[in-house]
Amino acid sequence: MADLVLRSRRVVTPAGVVPATVSVAGGKIVAVGPIDVAADVDLGDTALLPGLVDTHVHVNEPGRTEWEGFATATRAAAAGGVTTIIDMPLNSLPPTVSPAALKIKQEAARGQIQVDVGFWGGAVPGNAGELPALHAAGVFGFKAFLADSGVPEFPPLSPAELATALATVDALFVVHAEDPDHLHDAVPSAAYTDFLASRPAEAEHAAIATAISAARAAGRRVHILHLSAAGALPLIAAAKADGVRVSAETCPHYLTLDADSIPDGATEFKCCPPIRDAANADQLWQALADGLITCVVSDHSPCTPELKRQDTGDFAAAWGGIASVQLGLPVIWTAARERGYSLADVVDWMARRPADLVGLTGKGRIEVGADADLVAFDPEDTFTVDPHSLHHKNPVTPYAGKVLHGVVRRTWLRGVPGNDGRFLTRED
Repeated sequence: MADLVLRSRRVVTPAGVVPATVSVAGGKIVAVGPIDVAADVDLGDTALLPGLVDTHVHVNEPGRTEWEGFATATRAAAAGGVTTIIDMPLNSLPPTVSPAALKIKQEAARGQIQVDVGFWGGAVPGNAGELPALHAAGVFGFKAFLADSGVPEFPPLSPAELATALATVDALFVVHAEDPDHLHDAVPSAAYTDFLASRPAEAEHAAIATAISAARAAGRRVHILHLSAAGALPLIAAAKADGVRVSAETCPHYLTLDADSIPDGATEFKCCPPIRDAANADQLWQALADGLITCVVSDHSPCTPELKRQDTGDFAAAWGGIASVQLGLPVIWTAARERGYSLADVVDWMARRPADLVGLTGKGRIEVGADADLVAFDPEDTFTVDPHSLHHKNPVTPYAGKVLHGVVRRTWLRGVPGNDGRFLTRED
């Protein structure tokens, strides 16, 4: 007996978009059957998607909860069709660099989460001895920076320290890949071009080469976070062809925003690595379609409006980060449909592949045995982005005023609408 039966003429399954009913019992999908089965909810032409999995979210609680918190971040995620997030280890205080710090973060999140939440650990200088115990505590892997993270309590690793960390524990390492030797101090300026010049594509190329070299030497797995510079794609392709376990992600802002269109003083567009030009974005789209880029995730990285320095428009002084966990699905769908991609493609990039990246093979797909994390999504309807209608804590977004295709009508977590989020560990 099913607890819930949903019907739609557009159910996005691993086999494609089909008319079907989806039956749920005990929080799991127990049948994907003919559309003429009696249903509790008839969605008509509204599409039924698997809940998205966002493996790159900065929640910042505890310690910098004025930037973001678990209640607001997970509410924004659910409103955007994201039913699973993996929280990054930095910007919270303490950062998640030890089992004790992980427990502090979990206690801060307890009772607040509206979607399922897992955690990354952090690899920083001096904590290699903590990594095996932190991995055993259930983190999905370890984040490392190769350049300044922007917060003093999460310093970067040198190439030698990255090699030591990889040798210490057989885990997935996710790397912010910018090489400090290729970065320049940004001059105080309201011109986006000045900021862009301070973080050239070569910084990504060099750091990705470092990460690949470390993975090759240790026989370990590395994942390149928020790939911005398309010129690094041949490095990744060659390493994969040579048997190195390397993968890469990109983000909505790198695929849909254009450096040449960013107004002076518009610090809401600042992120690191930076948004580059339209030709670069075209190459990222092609790599995504080819499977060289594994997935699209938000890198939701909010802060208070004051830290964005919208008063001066100074890109050098502004915090770098874009808050988009609620908007990733419509942003990508709007651009994808214009480029001839399907809703099934978007689901593959934003649900199945990120779930597979972290081993959550029961997430991100509508098939028997998977968690009944489901999203009713109207791909034809449009809306205009109003920052004050978004659920993340601070109403700052580079998408303000944009007209987007795709409206999330309803979200179910394990077959239930509401806020019963759970903690996830690597064993899940």
